[in-house]
Amino acid sequence: MIVLASQSPRRREILLNAGFQLVVRPANVEEIPLRAEDPAAYVLRLAREKAAAAAADPEEFVLAADTTVAAAGHILEKPHSAQDAARMLRLLSGRTHQVLTGVCLRHRRREWSGVESTHVRFSILTEPEVLAYAASGEPMDKAGGYAIQGLASKFIDRIEGCYFNVVGLPVSLVYRFLKQAGYPF
Repeated sequence: MIVLASQSPRRREILLNAGFQLVVRPANVEEIPLRAEDPAAYVLRLAREKAAAAAADPEEFVLAADTTVAAAGHILEKPHSAQDAARMLRLLSGRTHQVLTGVCLRHRRREWSGVESTHVRFSILTEPEVLAYAASGEPMDKAGGYAIQGLASKFIDRIEGCYFNVVGLPVSLVYRFLKQAGYPF
């Protein structure tokens, strides 16, 4: 059984759509970057901490992940308000940014972990587009303040890398880790 140490409905949906059976047991870990911590190290550290903190039996496979957006030298987490979401969208407008997800799988005191990176290019957004999307409510629980699979899909010019990483979980990386860990498919 896979224990998903996340309350993200997107991660749960990605795993279920890929045919995995799972139980959700979120781990409570403080999500604050350390001083001078780069985005990749940040998401990997959080994924490892979440996997270690999750309640699980030794035979269960614990999966944890953390996603952030890196743009123009900033780590963009989930916005705190519509104004914060608008600020993030202005940073992303007309630029390419990175979506980074740290993934950690634990089983029988062993660990498989890594970071997936996807480059996403936004089209240039007008101020009315920024304000309307920020006011839609969709950005509020999304790293970087947007959902590629939702209303913001029309703003994305291109992506290089794993689409599911941008949604919240690079399922192909998870599958590779599960195979390495001996998951009984």
